[in-house]
Amino acid sequence: MDPKRTRNSPELPDSSESTRLSPFPDEVLEAVLSLMESHKDRSSVSLVCRDWYNAERYTRSHVFIGNCYSVSPEIVGRRFPRIRSVTLKGKPRFSDFNLVPENWGADVHHWLVVFARVYPFLEELRLKRMTVTDESLELLANSFPNFKALSLLSCDGFSTNGLTVIASHCKNLTELDIQENEMDDNGGGWLSGFPEDFTSLEVLNFSSLHSDVSFDALERLVSRCKLLRVLKVNRNVNLEQLQRLLLRAPQLTELGTGSFQQELTTRQFADIEFAFSKCKNLQSLSGLWEATSLYLHVIFPACASLTFLNLSYATLQSAELAKLLCYCPNLRRLWVLDTVEDKGLEAVGSTCPLLEELRVFPADPFDQDIHHGVTESGFVAVSRGCRKLLYVLYFCRQMTNAAVATIVQNCPDFTHFRLCIMNPGQPDYLTNEPLDEAFGAVVKTCTKLQRLSVSGLLTDLTFEYIGKYAKNLETLSVAFAGSSDWGMECVLGGCPKLRKLEIRDCPFGNAALLSGLEKYESMRSLWMSACNVTLNGCRLLATGMPRLNVEVMKEDESDELADKVYVYRSVAGPRRDAPPFVLTL
Repeated sequence: MDPKRTRNSPELPDSSESTRLSPFPDEVLEAVLSLMESHKDRSSVSLVCRDWYNAERYTRSHVFIGNCYSVSPEIVGRRFPRIRSVTLKGKPRFSDFNLVPENWGADVHHWLVVFARVYPFLEELRLKRMTVTDESLELLANSFPNFKALSLLSCDGFSTNGLTVIASHCKNLTELDIQENEMDDNGGGWLSGFPEDFTSLEVLNFSSLHSDVSFDALERLVSRCKLLRVLKVNRNVNLEQLQRLLLRAPQLTELGTGSFQQELTTRQFADIEFAFSKCKNLQSLSGLWEATSLYLHVIFPACASLTFLNLSYATLQSAELAKLLCYCPNLRRLWVLDTVEDKGLEAVGSTCPLLEELRVFPADPFDQDIHHGVTESGFVAVSRGCRKLLYVLYFCRQMTNAAVATIVQNCPDFTHFRLCIMNPGQPDYLTNEPLDEAFGAVVKTCTKLQRLSVSGLLTDLTFEYIGKYAKNLETLSVAFAGSSDWGMECVLGGCPKLRKLEIRDCPFGNAALLSGLEKYESMRSLWMSACNVTLNGCRLLATGMPRLNVEVMKEDESDELADKVYVYRSVAGPRRDAPPFVLTL
């Protein structure tokens, strides 16, 4: 949901044409709009006239809210009376790097209280970076009799006791997706909460939980749910148990395995390989904890149809990856650890011509040995063979301007380019020059670029390039870069589609912050931490832009510098649950 759309009134579009009648009968207009799924398109449609606004309002069944403080649940309820599915995001993304203080906010409970009153027919709730308590999960389970899908990604505050309540009370549940949450894991007994006559589950993901599960309860659940298509278990499920699950659910399209570290007999190896051979529809495979060449061959029979292979928990070496990729001719997405080294990425380039997304994560981000991990050489090799690349996240030890220029020349259609050089401020290691020309080449060549993360030694020239050429950029993440305020001013003066700007440990100050007065109204949010912004500069921004929420987090009350600044537009006004360390200006 775009809060700017409801700035003047939660009910009527802000348009001089709002009273013009639609040429279409209501039933025709509503039938057409009911087929429209894009929330951006729907927001645009709602601005045409009063009839279109009302038709869009009454036909919308899903709402996406990118910032839980940009609007209140009461306003959402008044605007859209027939919502059945809600996606809600909370804390700024930099909370993933522990830059957002603990107990900052984004509690979902008030939202659920309001939804229980206005949306008793709610079926789906997808939360990201929200605080969710067991009390909230109990309220959810008891308030929505037709509830079907719960997804919790990077949330905190709850325990497996809350999951037990969801399992035992949500009789029509089709999806339970628990990923990368900070929660209290009280054991795997929550799986026994599903009633013995429960059969509707289609998606089950508990891969990030740590405790042993009740395998008997899991096996019975999988056996009963004949429509199950996604199953992602945690690392405490061994290969022998996985084989039993696969025999009961050969229809799976997505599988997250448990641990591959288990001593097996020849017969057990054959049984597991047979179970994988029955999975004819498998498109996504993840997990594979502790997988080595000794065990990898058991998954080969299921690899032919894979389009997504997530090896971010498998410390494979280059030869092991190369052998595995020979069985995966249809890969579109690949996630690996940098243990595969440049040789492994050369294998990617030579065997994955259809690849559209590559993510290379550091196995040990604190290892400073430049001889470990991947370099520019592996990235260039991938770009030569994978000309359809659209998305890359690449953690590496070193990079050069020439390499990046070659990469984007080979793959000019990047929409997401996230390069993370792990040593902050690292220059082109061959020329010792800043990496300005590298990112200049990215924004000049990749005209469809929507998301960019920059790193390495960068001057203001990089940001001049971004402001001038990145016409479709929506999200920019910057760390340890820039020379002066001019760099940020260039970005805010250009980049007409910029929505999110994330900055940390940069020399940008008040002049940079205040240069965005015209831009912030069209953006979702600005995050700045460890920069040179002062409390007075933030006050000036808040005074000049009263519709913005300007939040400052300070560690030292006597210091004039604002340690962390979070700026976002909201139709709900200042939030009421801000902790004492958050100063709202």
